[in-house]
Amino acid sequence: MLPTRLLGKTGERISILGFGTAAAGTRLNLKESVRLYEEALNLGVTYFDTAPEFAGYGKAQEQLGYLLKKRRKEVFLVTKCYEPDGEDALKLLQQNLRELQTDYADLVFVHSVGADKMDPKTVFGRRGCYAALMKAKANGLTKYVGFSGHNRQGRFVDALKNFKVDALLNAVNFVDHHTYNFEQEVWPLANKKQVGLIAMKVFGGQNKSEGSGLSHSMMPRQFHEMAFRYALSQPGIASAAIGMATRAELHQNIKWAKNFKPMTSREVAKLRALGKDLAKNWGPHFGPVV
Repeated sequence: MLPTRLLGKTGERISILGFGTAAAGTRLNLKESVRLYEEALNLGVTYFDTAPEFAGYGKAQEQLGYLLKKRRKEVFLVTKCYEPDGEDALKLLQQNLRELQTDYADLVFVHSVGADKMDPKTVFGRRGCYAALMKAKANGLTKYVGFSGHNRQGRFVDALKNFKVDALLNAVNFVDHHTYNFEQEVWPLANKKQVGLIAMKVFGGQNKSEGSGLSHSMMPRQFHEMAFRYALSQPGIASAAIGMATRAELHQNIKWAKNFKPMTSREVAKLRALGKDLAKNWGPHFGPVV
């Protein structure tokens, strides 16, 4: 089976390889996707990360629901609320749970905290998304509440200082280290507070000029294994959520997870030096830094 790690102070153990469902949800039909999710679960992947269709996940939640109907207790289920207003966020969470054919999530993210849409004054206000999700947590609709996002690291620092949170999901790779750098600007504070850490966009996210899927990620394929190791070598990290839509991708990532060895500081430095040139080409592709 796959190695597992503790998710911060939650006491939950999750697989170090997480299944990001956007690629499968947008590229596979129901039968294909459920088969792939089931195979991943059989191979030891317990962390399944999803979101509604309007967030770019296609039919992922509905598809995943067919697996959860049979094997809910084996899955650490993660979904997202990309609505600044609390009432809207709660409606969205309830819709997410209906699609997923379950009555609770393990973790719900206040999603894309760095986005223009998610003004912190609204999101963290008395009637905002955060307050609504904390209420949902108290009512048993989710076990944990987290913050996710790709940019505007300062918003995460402010949120960590002022609000209770169980987990962060951030874009972390050796190229975007030079643009966003969540691993040094946000995660050390999260570690002090024992907040669970999950990396996403480990391969730089989708290269939109070249179609979709893992084979068209921003990062050249020869660097994928190093990028996976880089993310999982960050202090306090529990898992790396990676988008997968084929058995080949799943089995490759499973192999890397089973053979994972932490990077030395020298390896990290060399990789970041390599990432510096790529970062010049990528630029702030996840949106504004500030």
